[in-house]
Amino acid sequence: MSYPDFFDKVPRITMRDPLAEFLGAAAHGVMEYSYVDAVRLAGHSCPTVAATYLMARSALAALYPDALPERGAIRVDLPGQRQDGVTGVIANVLSLLTGATEDSGFKGLGGRFDRRRLLVFGTPIAGEIRLTRLDTRESATASAQLDRVSGDSRLRELMQRCVSGTATADEARLFQTLWQERVRKLLIDHADDPDVIVVQYSKG
Repeated sequence: MSYPDFFDKVPRITMRDPLAEFLGAAAHGVMEYSYVDAVRLAGHSCPTVAATYLMARSALAALYPDALPERGAIRVDLPGQRQDGVTGVIANVLSLLTGATEDSGFKGLGGRFDRRRLLVFGTPIAGEIRLTRLDTRESATASAQLDRVSGDSRLRELMQRCVSGTATADEARLFQTLWQERVRKLLIDHADDPDVIVVQYSKG
């Protein structure tokens, strides 16, 4: 898979998955996720995928300041329904990272490792996502202020031409370059910018 070089520079997310440890899939259950993993899952790289990755990273850091986040032990709440806008894309990326699923995940072994009913839609929250630790009930609500990471002024017209099929080959390449440049700015320049990725922590 060939992709923009900056993908490999995006901070990675390390999780501990007890199920992976139990079944011998990963030593000590430690699993590392990259932005490339999210791109492979979504099939594309865009501000929504990038912002979801960063929101999850920041929310997990708030919930687990001194330990690896535990995959499969985190509830994910989203304000929208599955079919609303980009909610499905956001949910898929969060499911990848946290293991949370609505009803299609792993059913568990002996009452352990159940990944179902951890992904909940239509929750009235003051943000775009909320992650909650099942053990402590601590939660972190995150939002992405994407308007603070502007794209090139030519993007709108170029996208319209590409969507309508009237763009030249050079225009299509320029659109792709400018599109990913905005994603790069978000993931690299603003990965730890609290004015862009806003997190609110709440005790259980």
